[in-house]
Amino acid sequence: MEIIENAVVAMHYTLTNADGETLDTSRESGQPLTYLHGHGNIIPGLEGALLGKKAGDKLVVDVAPADGYGERHEQLIQEVPRSAFEGVDTLEPGMQFQADTGAGVRLFTITNVADELITIDGNHPLAGVALNFDVEITDVREATAEELEHGHVHGEGGHEH
Repeated sequence: MEIIENAVVAMHYTLTNADGETLDTSRESGQPLTYLHGHGNIIPGLEGALLGKKAGDKLVVDVAPADGYGERHEQLIQEVPRSAFEGVDTLEPGMQFQADTGAGVRLFTITNVADELITIDGNHPLAGVALNFDVEITDVREATAEELEHGHVHGEGGHEH
């Protein structure tokens, strides 16, 4: 079966940046990534490149930032007073938290901790990064009615309710 809209796809991947550094891989766990095609479960640039592929296909996909996690936006980097973290004893670079913004809930990463000012970044950690995927499709199947209704894969490699 070819990868089409609403197909369940299982794939192994290795994600690297432009310098060849491995950022993520499914191969270490031995478990392929499983997703529902056409439902925004993976980044658009990768999803588009997989359309029409089938089990056994291997490919390398280069994804520009705009088709991955977006471009970096400097206005998403802010300094906030330490008092904004009332009740949090330890603040360190790399810590992440969610905040409700005017545009909805957003994930922020602490990038710098000073005496009274904490620098936070609302960009995705991979925003502005060109991504390179080395992919092997291991399985393609039809989605169940329940998976289509929920918009994600159930069972092995997917979500359990």
